[in-house]
Amino acid sequence: MECDFIPFREKFGMANVTALVGRVSRFAVLLRNNDRQSRPIMERLVGVLQALPHRARRSITFDRGTEFTDWPYLQAGIGSQTWFCDPQSPWQKGTVENMNARARKWLSRDVDPLSITDQELKEICEHLNTTPRKCLGYRTPAEVFRQKLLAQMRAVG
Repeated sequence: MECDFIPFREKFGMANVTALVGRVSRFAVLLRNNDRQSRPIMERLVGVLQALPHRARRSITFDRGTEFTDWPYLQAGIGSQTWFCDPQSPWQKGTVENMNARARKWLSRDVDPLSITDQELKEICEHLNTTPRKCLGYRTPAEVFRQKLLAQMRAVG
């Protein structure tokens, strides 16, 4: 998995959206944050990821932003290995960068992130996750994610 922030204009303060995307499936999750404090962000990530089987959340790659400094809390909470990109190297997490660009269709820099509801973020994710992708053989991220999850469950069971 890869994780990054979608920033907005400075006039909106430190509010932002966290983007989390699967490298293989391209399945996306968007979470709104009131600020850039690391612990609340990590708590939200733990809340979202703990329901998944461990193999679906084995590792997460972040950039070196201060908002991700509480990564040990995340690692302890869900047992995921955390990785960090080299400084000034966003291409090392290209999947989430691509997804951020796709999400900008609905989340322009001029939108106040605090005005975005959780329901609106779910709808954006629904659209992102149900749009067929060439890189997935014209399957949707939701289809690929579901197939991978079922395969992992059969392998364990």
